[in-house]
Amino acid sequence: MQLKTTGLHDWDSVFPIPATSYRMSSVIVFLVGVLVFSNTVNGNFVFDDTEAIVNNRDVQPDSPLATIIWNDFWGTPLTHDRSHKSFRPVTILTFRWNVWLAGGVHPFSFHICNILLHGIVSALTVPVTNNLFGGNAPRMSLLTSLLFAVHPVHTEAVAGVVGRADLLCAFFSLLSLLAYVKAVKKASVSIKLSINYLLCSICLCSLALFSKEQGITILGICLAYDVIAFHRVNIFHFPSLVLKLFYCSHPENLTAKYQAAPLGQSKTCCRRRKESFNLFSKPFIIRSLSLLTAGLFLLYTRWLAMGSKPPIFQKVDNPASFAQDFWTRVRTYNYLYSLNAWLLVCPEWLSFDWSMGCVSLLSDLFDPRLLAIVVLWATLCGLIWRGNCYSNDKLGRTLNLSLAVLIIPFLPASNLFFRVGFVLAERVLYLPSLGFCMLVVLGMQVVLNNKPQYKKIIMITYACVLVIFCARSINRSNEWLEEYTLFRSALAVCPSNAKVHYNVAKNAGDMGNHRLATKEYEKALKLHPEYDQAMNNLANILRDEGKLLEAESLLRKAVKIRPDFAAAWMNLGIVLAALKQHDEAKISYTTALLHRSHYPECLYNLGNLYLDLKNTSEALKMFQKAVQQRPTFSIAWNNMVIMLESIGNLNEAKTVALEALKFLPNDAGLHFNLANTLGKMSNFEDAEFFFKRAVNLAPKNAIYHSNLGVLYHRWKKYDLAEAKYNDALSLDPKLNSAINNLEMLKKSKRKAVKWKVL
Repeated sequence: MQLKTTGLHDWDSVFPIPATSYRMSSVIVFLVGVLVFSNTVNGNFVFDDTEAIVNNRDVQPDSPLATIIWNDFWGTPLTHDRSHKSFRPVTILTFRWNVWLAGGVHPFSFHICNILLHGIVSALTVPVTNNLFGGNAPRMSLLTSLLFAVHPVHTEAVAGVVGRADLLCAFFSLLSLLAYVKAVKKASVSIKLSINYLLCSICLCSLALFSKEQGITILGICLAYDVIAFHRVNIFHFPSLVLKLFYCSHPENLTAKYQAAPLGQSKTCCRRRKESFNLFSKPFIIRSLSLLTAGLFLLYTRWLAMGSKPPIFQKVDNPASFAQDFWTRVRTYNYLYSLNAWLLVCPEWLSFDWSMGCVSLLSDLFDPRLLAIVVLWATLCGLIWRGNCYSNDKLGRTLNLSLAVLIIPFLPASNLFFRVGFVLAERVLYLPSLGFCMLVVLGMQVVLNNKPQYKKIIMITYACVLVIFCARSINRSNEWLEEYTLFRSALAVCPSNAKVHYNVAKNAGDMGNHRLATKEYEKALKLHPEYDQAMNNLANILRDEGKLLEAESLLRKAVKIRPDFAAAWMNLGIVLAALKQHDEAKISYTTALLHRSHYPECLYNLGNLYLDLKNTSEALKMFQKAVQQRPTFSIAWNNMVIMLESIGNLNEAKTVALEALKFLPNDAGLHFNLANTLGKMSNFEDAEFFFKRAVNLAPKNAIYHSNLGVLYHRWKKYDLAEAKYNDALSLDPKLNSAINNLEMLKKSKRKAVKWKVL
């Protein structure tokens, strides 16, 4: 399908490809974007997904909707000191929809949504870049959008479910920019219609901001479009604009200046001044003031949502921001900018995390990495000079807009305005990468204009880059399918990053490979001797292996490094309880609860401590508090039922079990323990019902079959009892209770036969 264009012989038509319609281009780009990342649909929840989705109650449809307003992205109250202050209610709302539609927290629905959203965003870049290229640029917008759709740096945003925030932010940001373009173009036709589009743009910006903080930057891009594309002003014009404002306020000076100029020159100056004064026209002033007011209001609202306090990050999250020397910070920040640029140019070094020792500080004046900074700024300055010295031509204006799209969305991650909680994050490059893709296509246009004989080479090179990017995106997406492959891939990029070794160890521990986990935790501690989380997790492994004294030593060191480390305090309590140091264990549990009041696991362990001390009343209180905080805390409910049954409170044990089943109707253990309680109460029929329910839920549990046999034995249903004992022994031939009970049953049956014969 051909698109008729005129006046493009020196601009878009230099590309030796057919000009397709924008609708067709959008469809093509959508399909390419979806297909390249389609393999992520089989992925699991990895890395941050677990904290933001699996363990986050806010994504559950049955939780109060207001929680998405009061809690941050990770489910922590925004006013809490541990909160990262990431206020993203729109993103959390889409997570809730995923859970509701899929009937649970299933990764498939989350991944398919991310893939489709990336395809939609990629399709939106077609009309967006067409406007940024000055209109009537079907070939350039298609080439730019295809490059954006397959760029490997987007893998983290698409394959990681938490990347939904970046996808939504980009989606609403691009829609906001399109609405603003309409507002600018309609200003000469209808002020009312223009204002409607302007308000729509601001509303969409709000949705972008509440999807991810980066969304506020679209207001800056909108203003850049207004000034650069519509009014054709560059940064070198601002001094003269101030002077012209002075002449506007003093007409006599302007008149004198015109009288002093030759006649021909006066007309030319008059025309240029007229064009420049359009910048201060009423529609532009309305738009710019609206953007400024909306931006300040949204930022103030965002500040209030954060509890009027900035987030608190640790040194390991962003070491450069904690450097004491000012120039060390400056050099390191600039080197990080060059690394971000390199990831856009050559997305080979991709890692899920870049913190800790991944990028060492540039404290030496003769560090060879300073060359990267020189190259970066030389390139940027050259592009800025070209764009602003020749801003009256289409290439100069488009170059300026490309730089604006590249730089403005990156500013929140630059550490210039506030400290961020990361060193490098590929997700934050999702929107800025559009500016980079525009620069690539602009570079192709310049070469094709000046060296038309190289058309075939340029287009073949572009096609090769596209294929390489597709292959790299597919390969990287495969690494994001499982935590094991994701974490292992980072070892090749950042072998000196203690957090990478920590995550490899954690994954190995979850898979039961304690040997590898111990090895990787030790490496993490060697690279970062004060890594308190690694100490905590390694101590848990040592505790399970019976090395209690070594575990105690690590945990005491962890709480000394971070006194408010609630998990370490709780684990220290578990170790001390195992060492029979009950008083110290109680202090440790209490300290953990002091730092984290909502901590059902700690309450449960404190209840177990009271059980060891034979203080059943206090143990019951702790178990009750634990299930109040987490009604689905199965092990706490079961311990309560078992404890009450053991001390003879059978009616209370029955009541607790029935209450627990309201929250956990498919918990086999609860059905089993309730059946045991009912059996002791000689309520055989109800006991049989719950035993059968337990057996149906866990048919391979030999003890469940054996205890049902005991019930039938006591109920004098000997044939049924024998059958259940045999079922238990078929599952576990060494189950002594079933062996002994079956032998007793057989003896009883033999005696009964003898009495009958006599």
